[in-house]
Amino acid sequence: MASGSTLQKAIDIVTKATEEDRNKNYEEALRLYEHGVEYFLHAIKYEAQGDKAKDSIRAKCFQYLDRAEKLKAYLKKGKKKPVKDGDSASKDDKSKGNDSSDSDSDDPEKKKLQAKLEGAIVFEKPHVKWSDVAGLEGAKTALKEAVILPIKFPHLFTGKRMPWKGILLFGPPGTGKSYLAKAVATEANNSTFFSVSSSDLVSKWLGESEKLVKNLFELARSHKPSIIFIDEVDSLCSARSDNESESARRIKTEFLVQMQGVGSDNDGVLVLGATNTPWILDSAIRRRFEKRIYIPLPEEHARLVMFKIHLGNTAHTLTEDNLRTLASKTDGFSGSDISIVVRDALMQPVRKVQTATHFKQVSGPSPVDKQTICDDLLVPCSPGDPGAIEMTWVDVPGDKLFEPPVTMNDMLKSLASTKPTVNEDDMQKLNKFTEDFGQEG
Repeated sequence: MASGSTLQKAIDIVTKATEEDRNKNYEEALRLYEHGVEYFLHAIKYEAQGDKAKDSIRAKCFQYLDRAEKLKAYLKKGKKKPVKDGDSASKDDKSKGNDSSDSDSDDPEKKKLQAKLEGAIVFEKPHVKWSDVAGLEGAKTALKEAVILPIKFPHLFTGKRMPWKGILLFGPPGTGKSYLAKAVATEANNSTFFSVSSSDLVSKWLGESEKLVKNLFELARSHKPSIIFIDEVDSLCSARSDNESESARRIKTEFLVQMQGVGSDNDGVLVLGATNTPWILDSAIRRRFEKRIYIPLPEEHARLVMFKIHLGNTAHTLTEDNLRTLASKTDGFSGSDISIVVRDALMQPVRKVQTATHFKQVSGPSPVDKQTICDDLLVPCSPGDPGAIEMTWVDVPGDKLFEPPVTMNDMLKSLASTKPTVNEDDMQKLNKFTEDFGQEG
């Protein structure tokens, strides 16, 4: 078998499942078996080395899935007769073939479709905290209302007070919509997070796409509390028209039915959508997103915070005043644009090293061990500097290069060569949509 943190987690979960199974806590055992199988599938995909290891894990998956099906059928019927527990039971029952679930002709197809969607489940949390998102307080509050508070204080959300079932994040590209979703995935500890793209749901086979949509929602309901995040939701749910394909129309119809259809119990399931072009969304889909939050271009204060976040702990000589100046000069820039400005500025010291013809000796922390101070480090300099030695970066030993700090000039140089990506035409459309249907984030 392969080794790895996901695989170990899978083993721990199914060990606990068999324990609950023996103790006749069948509901908990069923939940754990299904959870364990998800981790095993993840291990096959990313950790298992070699066919033998993968086959071994697959065999275990079938064994646990089989046991889970037996428990599901048992719980459904509410039998009085106890079921045999442990791994041996699944083999015994299999040989007898006495469960109605085995005769259910839809099950193999359903399992195949759900296996396709397993890749949409985010197992490893992205580690993006609310504090890492600069500004956007309104959007954070709405997401906490919809995701975090109902899980932590379920008694608050009873009767007529219900959490939001659909939230649409819209705004110019690069303003942090997907980043906010990562924060939700990190902060909603007990939730299963599905990150879905159109490629997960569109199939070349007739009728399979809408079945994938249906199975996605069924999977989310069986793992609730859960969040379905659909990035670029407009690619799946644009306005219906006469000249669109039949399959695209059917996918939208299935989405509408699953998000708020008759007989769909979506308690504990949040659909989170993100788009740069909300005006092309189908009006019925737009209505399903009860909260529509505009994620605007960052204000000056948020831009200042972004410069600090993107600089991180890289050596620099920028003062607070310098950062304020940069924030005021970047009006109209998105968060993504600012990150590109900073990344380009961080490369300026590397370019100085590459083009330098002279270096001089300085003292500073060793590149190998920051705790050690060295007196013989080399830094790029002008030919006229005192102590300048004629040499290029090729002649500098790897452990002797002093990291030149990023300066305000580096930042201004990068800023001069970077233009904002959001145009005025798109901003007008977004402002119009916000006035008509949205709320400020």
